[in-house]
Amino acid sequence: MGTGDGVRRTSLMETLLGLLRIRIKRGVNLAVRDVRSSDPYVVVKMGKQKLKTRVIKKDVNPEWNEDLTLSITDPNVPITLTVYDHDLFSKDDRMGDAEFDIKTYIEALKMNLDSLPTGTIISRVMPSRHNCLSEQSCVVWKEGKVVQDLVLRLRNVECGELEIQLQWIDLPGSKGL
Repeated sequence: MGTGDGVRRTSLMETLLGLLRIRIKRGVNLAVRDVRSSDPYVVVKMGKQKLKTRVIKKDVNPEWNEDLTLSITDPNVPITLTVYDHDLFSKDDRMGDAEFDIKTYIEALKMNLDSLPTGTIISRVMPSRHNCLSEQSCVVWKEGKVVQDLVLRLRNVECGELEIQLQWIDLPGSKGL
């Protein structure tokens, strides 16, 4: 079994652009799925990757402030967030979902921004029928990093929003941007 068989396995590092750290900050006015409240948690999905936050008991305005990290190989794949209500005895109820893409964010990462003052807004994404934003989202140069805050309106549910923040982690040895 030499390497002369013409089949070359590409390692993850060769296709990896870097890591996207998604800080799931909080949920606002989430739907009530138990008697008076809900026990929400968030599932983040991108392609085959799936991550989840911890459950916060009896809170429709939960503060997770939890970082979930995705490996990014294709920036065109949308990221889906789904909020669930944790139930002990039955299947967890869905409490809405939202989708966002990172194309604008990735474009900003490719720019040479080192000379900019911290707090400079690089680009803005406006809410539209084609995204889940409930207000404009800014990509900002902050203390040497490109950061994007998003407020996402949940779909397929009567109410609720999620506040998240994106941050990029360059990995030495990866393909990079």
